[in-house]
Amino acid sequence: MIKLMIVDDEKNIRFGLKTMIEREFPDEYEMTTATQGAEALDLYRAEGADIILTDIRMPVMDGIALIERLSSEPLPQGQQGRPWVIILSGYEEFEYAKAAIRYQAVDYLLKPIRRDELFGALRKCKANLDKQSRIAEQLSATESYRQRVQSGLLLDLMLLEDLTEEEIELWSKDIDIARFTSPFTVAVLNYKYEDGSRMKKEELRQLAGHMFEAVDGELDACLLDREGRVVLVGGPHHKLAKLSALAGEKELDGLLIGVSEEGSRLEDLPKCYRQAVESLNYTFIFPKTRLIWYKELPAQRQAQVLPKEEIRKLGNILGTKQEKEIGQLLHHIFKVDQLADLDLGYLNEVSKRINEQVLDEVFRLFGEASVEVIKLYRKVGDLSNFRHFHDYFRSLQQLLFSLNEYIKEIRSAHSENGDMKEAVDYIEHNYYRPLNMAMVSNHVSLNYSYFSEAFKAYTGESFVTYLKKVRIRKAKELIGTSELKLSEISSAVGFENTRHFSRVFKELEGVSPVEYRGKLFVGSERFGSRE
Repeated sequence: MIKLMIVDDEKNIRFGLKTMIEREFPDEYEMTTATQGAEALDLYRAEGADIILTDIRMPVMDGIALIERLSSEPLPQGQQGRPWVIILSGYEEFEYAKAAIRYQAVDYLLKPIRRDELFGALRKCKANLDKQSRIAEQLSATESYRQRVQSGLLLDLMLLEDLTEEEIELWSKDIDIARFTSPFTVAVLNYKYEDGSRMKKEELRQLAGHMFEAVDGELDACLLDREGRVVLVGGPHHKLAKLSALAGEKELDGLLIGVSEEGSRLEDLPKCYRQAVESLNYTFIFPKTRLIWYKELPAQRQAQVLPKEEIRKLGNILGTKQEKEIGQLLHHIFKVDQLADLDLGYLNEVSKRINEQVLDEVFRLFGEASVEVIKLYRKVGDLSNFRHFHDYFRSLQQLLFSLNEYIKEIRSAHSENGDMKEAVDYIEHNYYRPLNMAMVSNHVSLNYSYFSEAFKAYTGESFVTYLKKVRIRKAKELIGTSELKLSEISSAVGFENTRHFSRVFKELEGVSPVEYRGKLFVGSERFGSRE
């Protein structure tokens, strides 16, 4: 609704105008009234107004003084432009008309007010407001587009290295570095929840922008990089420390911030961005650190030799009774006591080697474990799935302990031939039933995955292949000793239909059941003739 203010020291006129307008324009105006200019000015500051109808001669502050003050008054919050003014007066004096023109009043109406003139003036104001709104929308869209273009250019620039003088000159035409706070700082922010998942990027951008404004920082750019992290360019430097403190007050424990050194030139932007990214990456090492300054990182980190032999040993002791050594070996491999001085590249390479040479090898040799173990295995496969190193380390340790028990149980199942003998006997006596591996593993009280590996080790064949062979062996006996139809034999040995029975029979015997029966018949004829 359009905000309309009526200012007149005569009560009858104020309410008469209000009634006339409500009848002509129902539900179109939100109206307020004031008795003189000073009261109207206070009301405008508090609530704003799109259109003001004001009398000229009033006590305290007259109408001309009011519109003069309105011309220099800061716009109230949410107001797009200056209010459109209609002057009311009972005096046909040229000075008033000149003042009205000077302060760009929309119209000058004489009392008593004629309805058609008033309504015409209001319609003119509304047309001006509509035009003003359209222009504001166009400007907003243009500014939004300009900001998107600038963000894209800034990001492209930040990804470059070692700019030449020619490149600096070209980029300077597109990016006005003079408009940036000087000196500026680049900060890269990420938000990771306890489970390692990340906050949605647009949500993170809004959060970062609002928080930086809350600490009165001068923000020159707020954009998303290709990893979905928020990049802030602005200053001054100490405002970012306040940003971290504010995150602590709001218990935003997952907000992680890396901050560059200060820069002032266009060619400093790529360098500052890389510094901020590196600083952010090192928050992974320190569990209670939300913000890391690049200047606090060691200039050089000690090179570490990859512990190939220790990683091999870690894989070898899984499934043994050396549980304590697993934890000790992990601490040694990751050099947990020297964590603050380690290069992130070392941690990434060690993690990769453990994935390939230990974890992947376990599942290749022993098959898949429980669903919970598999989920943990997939998460541990990528360091970026964790907020801090210690979260990763605990999860990896838990996974290795679970795999240790898993391998021990499989090896135990392999050695307990009694369980496998019972399983084979169960198949021999129940082959005609709709058997599956879950039924048989439950019968001998073994885990499904353990049973699969143990059964294969004991019989030399998978459960499915072994069951097929038992059923075809029984079918051959029936073909040779009975006059049952093949469809009856198929059902008697546990096949769902004759087609499946025939396919499996030929797969294992090389001939169809019909051909096999024919061979037996011919053989018996020949034997009889020799007698």
